[in-house]
Amino acid sequence: MANGTPTFSIVIPVHNEASYLPGALAELFAELSSVPATVKVLVVENGSTDATAATVQSLAEDYPGLSLISLPAADYGAAMREGFLATDGDWAVNFDIDYFSGAFLARVLELGSDADLVLASKRAPGADDRRSGFRRFATWAFNQILRFGLGSSVSDTHGMKAIRREVVAVITPDCRSTQDLFDTELVMRAERAGYRIVEVPAVVEEKRETRSSLMNRVPRTLRGVIAIRRNL
Repeated sequence: MANGTPTFSIVIPVHNEASYLPGALAELFAELSSVPATVKVLVVENGSTDATAATVQSLAEDYPGLSLISLPAADYGAAMREGFLATDGDWAVNFDIDYFSGAFLARVLELGSDADLVLASKRAPGADDRRSGFRRFATWAFNQILRFGLGSSVSDTHGMKAIRREVVAVITPDCRSTQDLFDTELVMRAERAGYRIVEVPAVVEEKRETRSSLMNRVPRTLRGVIAIRRNL
């Protein structure tokens, strides 16, 4: 915490988002302008075949605090891992380029020292999940797998989250999952280590059609959960 001002390091993995980035970053930084904290945004481009990296670099001239990491392979979880390890704020935050909230950061500040990890849950009391019924069911089903397969008590491991930097430093190096389940393993490890996890209700509304097939991810996700159980 520099000069008493809290700091957020926001990690945003992106892949082939050159056309989407200008509008999304404009909206993101407008949201961040009302947050009473110092905020840095680290975009982690992974395996893009378009001008994503060049677009971020050009936009960094307009947005102080915006920086870029480029990775050679398309891997969302690996991008999040590398981004978290590169953070230096009081809180490491995961946003997606099409899912972010300044109000969530304000809530993290309100919780202060009462939490080590804050999850924006689509299933917490008071949440407003405006996605399709099928996607809401998929979130419920995945949570049941974590509950009965890994003994987890949290309601949602995917989505916006904020983690104290010292917790990131301890847990992240041990996380082996990539692709879709890095953040799930991160939360599971934090839960088992006894860190204080607070879930706050999220408002979820898809800004665009999903870019990957949910059904295609199911076999990979099941294999990944088995691997997490073995690794834990």
